[in-house]
Amino acid sequence: MSVRLRMDPRGRARLADLDACYRRLSEDPEGCLPMIIISTPVDGLPTWEQRLADPRVMLEAELAALEPHLEMGDDRAPSVRIEYGTAQVAAAFGCAMFQPENNLPCAGSHPLARAADAFDMPVPDVEAGWYARAWEWMAEWRSALPDWIRFDLPDIQSPFNSAHLIRGNDILTDFYDEPAAVERLLDLVTDFMLKIVEKAWAVAGGDGGWLTDWGGLWNGRARISNCSMHMISPDFYRRFVLPHDARFLRSVGGGRVHYCGTHPEVIAEYCRLPMLTGLDYDWSIHDPGLVDRCPPGVALTSTLPLEQGSPILEGMLAG
Repeated sequence: MSVRLRMDPRGRARLADLDACYRRLSEDPEGCLPMIIISTPVDGLPTWEQRLADPRVMLEAELAALEPHLEMGDDRAPSVRIEYGTAQVAAAFGCAMFQPENNLPCAGSHPLARAADAFDMPVPDVEAGWYARAWEWMAEWRSALPDWIRFDLPDIQSPFNSAHLIRGNDILTDFYDEPAAVERLLDLVTDFMLKIVEKAWAVAGGDGGWLTDWGGLWNGRARISNCSMHMISPDFYRRFVLPHDARFLRSVGGGRVHYCGTHPEVIAEYCRLPMLTGLDYDWSIHDPGLVDRCPPGVALTSTLPLEQGSPILEGMLAG
């Protein structure tokens, strides 16, 4: 076994303390401290073509990226992830995959040619698209890894993100022309996402109501990524999409939302989601003061150059 996978009792005790600190973000928001993960770029990693062709190569790349954090002892929770890109759910619905040079696969087609065809679409099987291979790779990794390395769930995006990939930009006019078909498509995607979450936890093991994601440990069982949400208004989000996000979070027992969009008003809508436990957004674009407007116990995260003396960092440390 690789040296990087060995963990002595002292190291395990540190990881237990790390877990406890992350849990306080939700369980004791008044008494928690900010968790800081240092950016550690790693040179010489295999290309994405090499990683996507061999589960052992991808695992070695995941461990190589994790190793600097284990050495320095920052707040990175040790975990690995099967990385197939953002179109995995869409691929299960028939979306072709496109492989950019040395990058993750992405959507290469939009299989739903007419919005009304959504009424005849079934919910795919959990083995559809790239998922059969994902489960095989996850099982192989799980048997090779120690118990203290968790699994991030495969990327499931969100009901609207994947519906957008399945239908393409025509979905933006479908909201006006065929709203019932949009609702049907969002229902189908939500149902499939729920199946994938349950299958992923069954293969990965663990769970207990906490998941690793983006290097942290978070309250909940899944993350949804609403990157496409800045293409519609907050009103359309409330009317069409929020009910599906809410159903998903309730069904999985809570989770976090990722938003890399530029439209600030929709962030307030995310904070109204039932069973929201975490939210990440770009503090270089949006007001970091949103931290004061989120419900207690919702852990916030962002990528920032937090140098000593940074007003944001000093404000975080001052509580």
